[in-house]
Amino acid sequence: MARYTGPKTKIARKFGEAIFGEDKSFEKRNYPPGQHGNSRRRGKQSEYAVQLKEKQKAKYTYGILERQFRNLFERAQRNKGITGEILLQLCESRLDNVVYRLGISPSRSGARQLVSHRHITVNGELVNIPSYSLKEGDLVGVREKSKSLVAIENSLATKSNVYEWLSWNSETLEGRFVSVPERIQIPENINEQFIVELYSK
Repeated sequence: MARYTGPKTKIARKFGEAIFGEDKSFEKRNYPPGQHGNSRRRGKQSEYAVQLKEKQKAKYTYGILERQFRNLFERAQRNKGITGEILLQLCESRLDNVVYRLGISPSRSGARQLVSHRHITVNGELVNIPSYSLKEGDLVGVREKSKSLVAIENSLATKSNVYEWLSWNSETLEGRFVSVPERIQIPENINEQFIVELYSK
């Protein structure tokens, strides 16, 4: 399956929340897509359907494909601790996600593009792999030649969220991945337990 490039509002409506960030179109029509989207006579979803929906929501939120997501889950299973929590921590530790969280890009898809197009450095070295997994203490920065990019300047100018597990230096345009976030520090509305139950079947 190729990466989804269709209308994001349609996906947000499917899950009933703006998973891709602020979306005026979603606010106008926050009911499921399709000709029967606004009718309330929808049958009760099965346990499997609820679990699958949660997995799909996590995949679309982080922009991860099925095989990558499955690999992350298997990695989370091998680690000590709560599997669902570790899975979300692995998603949050991806380079494209951290670039988005630091405010260098207003969306994860934009962050992925910045990384792929070699605008981002990790510990001073160019890294163009969006799924690159960061470790505590890693320094994520904007490449010298890319610091004047309008897209980056605009994104940083409107940056509003601050995360305890990241630090940002606005003078050097560098951020530090201070620590792996605790579950309570991850703002995404995802029930990771449903994903664990789905994969454990």
